[in-house]
This record gives sequence, structure tokens and C-alpha cells, in this order.
Amino acid sequence: MLSNSMAKLAKKKWYKNDVFFYFVLLILLIVLPFFVGSYVLQILILSLIFAILGLSWNLAAGYSGIFSFGHQAFFGIGAYASAIISIELEISPWLGLIIGGILAAVAGGIISFPILRLRIIPYIAISTLGFAEIIRLMASNFSDLTRGELGLSGIPAFTSIGPLDFNLANRINIYFLVLTILILTVLFITKIINGPRGLALKSMRESQDAAESLGVNLRNNKLYIFMISAFIAGVSGALYAHYVQVLTPSSEISVDLMLQILLIVAIGGMRTVIGPVVGAFIVVIGLEYLRFLGDYRMMVYGLLIVIVIMFMPEGIIKKIFPKAQ
Repeated sequence: MLSNSMAKLAKKKWYKNDVFFYFVLLILLIVLPFFVGSYVLQILILSLIFAILGLSWNLAAGYSGIFSFGHQAFFGIGAYASAIISIELEISPWLGLIIGGILAAVAGGIISFPILRLRIIPYIAISTLGFAEIIRLMASNFSDLTRGELGLSGIPAFTSIGPLDFNLANRINIYFLVLTILILTVLFITKIINGPRGLALKSMRESQDAAESLGVNLRNNKLYIFMISAFIAGVSGALYAHYVQVLTPSSEISVDLMLQILLIVAIGGMRTVIGPVVGAFIVVIGLEYLRFLGDYRMMVYGLLIVIVIMFMPEGIIKKIFPKAQ
């Protein structure tokens, strides 16, 4: 009887102590790369990059109710923009990282004017998916610039900073670079959602009509958050480009990638900052070991999304920490 009571008490304290969990997760992410091989380290780096991408979509959809189904377009714009200017103009990849994010944000701002006037989620989803398909076709057909499906190769790695090299022979430095950007992204998003604008976004997500009646400027808030979300997605794309050093439209601007984003956020937990991070590691590592399925991985994506929505609609983090945000 006493042991059962103690167990319940410990369980209750653990459920409430989500900050402790986040701290342990951070320590694990810092220590882990020193104990794994090159292959596992590569998967961990990709997990971090897709965690940033998942956070960008979660900011728009989870916290603001803007269900974009074309977020892979911003990822692709950031990736191709940074890669092309680094190759053709010999601009530093560090500057390309920022430029890629800015161009993705500009693209997000441009399409937000016609698309975000829509208030019905399926219309927004279809419109943004159509936008992403246009970007994919442009990347495929402007072969003189992007080399189409042959693949844009020869993308330079990030240049050295003092004694720190960021080539493939020094993956651990790349890992900590991406981890640093991920931490900054988490802190930035946390500041947004916990600030005055966070209340506006929450009210906008719950009911746009009610938010508008309370004085929330829907157009400005949608534009702001969509451009921020697109910028973060563009930065993740630029990181990906300078890490893998090869880009193809069918891989970087595909529906498969959008499904992967959905799966990452759904499994980790929508409307939680840490959820997409946890989801990214689960999805990237899991799908890496499902490569033998080939094209059938699309079926696995869809099946997993259905299972998660049926049995764990709020994701892993909300299941463990109901009050997490």
C-alpha cells in the first residue's frame, strides 16, 4: 500500500517536472556525439536539421492555426538559394545561410497575401501545396541554374572559424553548429509564444472571428508569423544544403518531405516547443532503418500519422507532460 502511494507520488512529480526532462534531453544531446560513430552522427545531424524544420511548421500550424501544406517549398528555397549563391557568386555559406532564410521569408510574405485571406483550413492547405509544387517544378525546369533532377552538386561546406572546421571530416563540429541553431530557434519561439503576441496567436488559432472582435490584427499577425516560420524553414534548408552538398527537387521540395514534417510534429506533439525535436529524432532514425521499403515508405508515413492521430492525438510530449507548451 505504502509502495503504491510512493510510486504514485513519484509519478506525479515526474509528470510535472517537464523542465527537468528538457534539461536532461539537452545534456544528452551535448554528450551523445562523443560516444557514437560517424554513421550515427550523420543521422543525429539530420535529426537536428529536421527538428528545426518541424519547429518552423509547428509555429505556423500549431500555435497560429495556419495549416500550410507547402512548407517544403521554404526549405527548398533556403537550400537552393544558399547553395547557388555559394557556388555561382562564391559568397560565404555563412552569409548564404542568412540570405536563404531571408528569401524564404520573402516568398512566405508574398504568398501570404492571397493565401492567408482564406479562413478555411482545406483551402489554405491546397493553396500552399500548389505553391510548393510550383517551386518544385521551377527547380526541376531551370536546369541551367539548378541542374534539375541531375542534382546540384559541389555545394561548399561552411568555412572554418579559427581552428574549427565544418567539413564532413569534422562532423562533430557540424553537429554542434546545428545544435546551437536549434537551441536558438527553441528560445526564439518560446519568447514569441510566451510574449504578448503569443496570446494573439492563441486567440487567432481558436477562433479568428473572436480574435478579430477582441482587436487582434489578423493580417499583420498572420504575415508576421508566416514569414518567421518561412525564415526558420529556409535556414534549416540552407543547413541541409551545406551539409549533404547535393540537392534534387524531388528530394528537397517533395510531398514526401511535407509528410515527414507532419509526422515529426504529430508524433512529438503539436503546440509544444520540444515536441518537434523529440519527433524529429524518432522519425529520422526510424525511417533510416526503413530504407529497405523503398517507395513503400510513403505508405508507412501515412499509416503512422493515422495511428498517432487515433491513439495519441496530442503527441508524446503532451502525453507525458499534459501542461507542456
